[in-house]
Amino acid sequence: MAVRTLQSSFTGEVSPSMYGRIDNDKYKSGLAVCRNFVCLPQGPVQNRSGFAFVRQTKYADKPARLIAFEFSSTDTMILEFGHQYIRFHSRGGTLMNANGTPYEISTSYNSDDIFVIHYAQSADVMTLVHPHYPVKELRRYGAYDWRLIDVTFSAPLSPPGNVSVEYVPNGNESDSRFTYKYKVTAVQDSDEGQRESAPSAAASVSCNLWWDNALNRITWSAVAGAARYRVYKSTAGVFGYIGETEGTSFEDNRVDADDGITPPRYDAMFGEGDYPSAVAYFEQRRCFAGTVKRPQFVWMTRSGTETDMAYHIPVTDDDRIKFKIAAQKVSRLKHLAPLSQLLALSESAIFRLSPANSDVITPESVSAKPQVYQGASEVQPLLIRSNLIYASERGGHIIEMGYNWQQGGFAVNDLCVFAPHLFERARVKDMALALSPHPIIWCAMTDGTLLGLTYMPEQAVSAWHRHDTINGAFESVAVVPEGDEDILYAVVRRTINGATVRFIERMHERLYDGLENCFHVDAGSTYEGEETQTLSGLDYLEGCEVAILADGAVLPREKVKNGQITLEVPAKKIQVGLPVISEIQTLPLIVNLQDGSFGRGHQKNINRVWMQVYQSSGIFVGPSFDDLTEVKQRLDEPYGEPPEPLSTEIDVPLPGSWNASGQLVLRQKDPLPLTLVGITCDLAQ
Repeated sequence: MAVRTLQSSFTGEVSPSMYGRIDNDKYKSGLAVCRNFVCLPQGPVQNRSGFAFVRQTKYADKPARLIAFEFSSTDTMILEFGHQYIRFHSRGGTLMNANGTPYEISTSYNSDDIFVIHYAQSADVMTLVHPHYPVKELRRYGAYDWRLIDVTFSAPLSPPGNVSVEYVPNGNESDSRFTYKYKVTAVQDSDEGQRESAPSAAASVSCNLWWDNALNRITWSAVAGAARYRVYKSTAGVFGYIGETEGTSFEDNRVDADDGITPPRYDAMFGEGDYPSAVAYFEQRRCFAGTVKRPQFVWMTRSGTETDMAYHIPVTDDDRIKFKIAAQKVSRLKHLAPLSQLLALSESAIFRLSPANSDVITPESVSAKPQVYQGASEVQPLLIRSNLIYASERGGHIIEMGYNWQQGGFAVNDLCVFAPHLFERARVKDMALALSPHPIIWCAMTDGTLLGLTYMPEQAVSAWHRHDTINGAFESVAVVPEGDEDILYAVVRRTINGATVRFIERMHERLYDGLENCFHVDAGSTYEGEETQTLSGLDYLEGCEVAILADGAVLPREKVKNGQITLEVPAKKIQVGLPVISEIQTLPLIVNLQDGSFGRGHQKNINRVWMQVYQSSGIFVGPSFDDLTEVKQRLDEPYGEPPEPLSTEIDVPLPGSWNASGQLVLRQKDPLPLTLVGITCDLAQ
C-alpha cells in the first residue's frame, strides 16, 4: 500500500533523544541533520552563503577574536583583537597603511585573555574591561587615528593649593571667639557638564564675623584648567556651599552655608588585580561590576557622566552609586545587560537592579533582586528585541531571558531543549546576532563548529542548524550591518598545505542578481574582468582543491598550484574557494496506520519524491547519504549555458531502498543556491 507524506516546514535539527516524541510538534517539522543549511523563519531551508577570504590574522599560531564596532548602521568596523594588537576590517577589506601593511594599534592584552574582554560602546568610544587589566577606552578620532587609553576615575583637577584665610575687621575690634573653616574646589566645564575637584585642605581663622562690615578673605593658588572655584564653609562639622568665583579670592561677610551642597568626595576605584569584569550603559550612567577582590560589587558613575565617580555627604540623587549585592553564593558578576531594567549576571545567578520607591536608580533607591538561579558563562550576552540571550555556565546551553508579567519578574527558557546533542561535547566560545535578512544567533563552538539559531520568539520560531568548513574550525564570530544585510565575520583556523593558518572570513550576502553572482564557497575569492582562463592570487589556498563557479556554470574542481588554477573554459566572473557540502536528512517517518504503530516496526521504501524548491540548482536526493540521485534540471537553455535555477515542484523517482526509518537525504555539493520549501514522499511500506 502506497502512502504519501508531506513535510511543509523545517524547524531545525532535533536530537536523537527526541526520536520517540512523535507527538511533539517539533518532531513533525524537524530534521535529523541540518548541515550548512539555514532555517528560514517562514519554514524553508536554504544552503548558507559561503565565506569570502578577507586576510590572514597577524599570528597564525595564536588565537584572535572579532568584536563589532558599530557607530551607526552605515558606519561599522570589525575589530580583530589578537596578541597585543588590534586590526580593523570593513566591507570585506582591511584598513591599510600607505605602505601596504595593515593599520594596527598596540594593546597589552595577551592572546590567552582576549575572550574574557567585555565591552560596551557609546558612539566613537568603546569601553573594554577585563578582570586582570585596567579599564580602557578604544577611541576613534579618525579613520587612521584609533587610540587605546586607560580610563581614570579620579578627580579631573587638582584641588587648589595654598589656601589661606585672613580676617578683615574693617574698623571693628579683634575678636577670636569663633573659628571659621573653609575649603575650596576647582570647577571645570566639559561635555559631561561641570566637573569638580576634590576639596583643598581646610584653612581656618578665629574671629567674629558678627561685627558690622567684618569679613574673611579666602585666597588660593590658581589651578590649571579650572574655569572657576567654589568655596565651602564649615557649619556643625559639615562644609556647606557659600559661593563661587572665577578669581582666586573670595570674601565671606557672614554668608550662610548651604549644607545641602557639599564638596565632592572621591574613593580609590580599581587597582592592580582588582579590575571590573562587566560594563554597560544604563540610565545615563556607565556601570561596572565584578572585580576579583570585590566580586559582587556594582559601581555606577554620576548621572550623565562617563568617569565621574564623585559622591557627597549628604548624598544627592545624581551621585555615583556603589553597592554590594547580597547573595547566597559569592560568584563574580560577569556581565551587565541593560534592558528595561539592569541585569547583573554571575556564574550562579542573575539579579535585577532596579529603583526602589522611585522611577530612577539613585544611591539611596537601588535594589537588587534575584531573578534566576542559572548563571552565565564568560561569553558576552546578546540583546534581541526585549530579550536577553546568554550561554549558561553549567551545561553550556543557550538561555532566553525576558520579562514575564505573570511572574512579576524575568523568566528563562532553554533554547536547546530539543537539540541538546549539539552541546554535549562542546561549549559556546563566542556569539553574535544578525537581524537582517533573518534573525539568527551565531555561536562559535569549542569544537570548531558554527551553530546557528533562527530565532523569532513572537512567532514561536526557534530552529538550530550547524555549519562546518573543509579543513577549518570556527573560533570567533561578529556581525555588523553592511548594506541591506547584517554580515557575519569569522576567525577560521585552517590547515592549508600542511600548515596551520588563521583567516578572517566574511559571509557573503545571500541576495544576488544572476546565478553568476551567487557565492557558495569558503575562504573564497571573486574575479570579475576580462575573460580569462587562468586565475592567480590564490597563494593562501596553495595545495587545496577548490570549487569553481564561472559565469554561473559549475566547472570541475582544480588544485591550486603556485597560487593559481587553470579553468577548462575562460570566464569573466569567477567564484573560487573551498567547497561547501550542504546536507539535510529528514527524521524517521511518521505514518498513521491502522495498527497504531505510526509506521514504527515497518520496513519502508520511498519510491518517489516531490520537492518544492525556490531559485535552486544542483540538487541531489536519495534515501541515504551513500545513495543519491541527481536532479536533471536542464530544460531549454542554449548549449553551453548553465541551467536556470528552478522555482517549482520537482518530481524525482528514486531507486528502491527498503529500510526501517524511511528517511530522506538532500545534498548540495556544488557552489549553487538551494532553497527547499517542502517535501512530499511516495512511500511503499
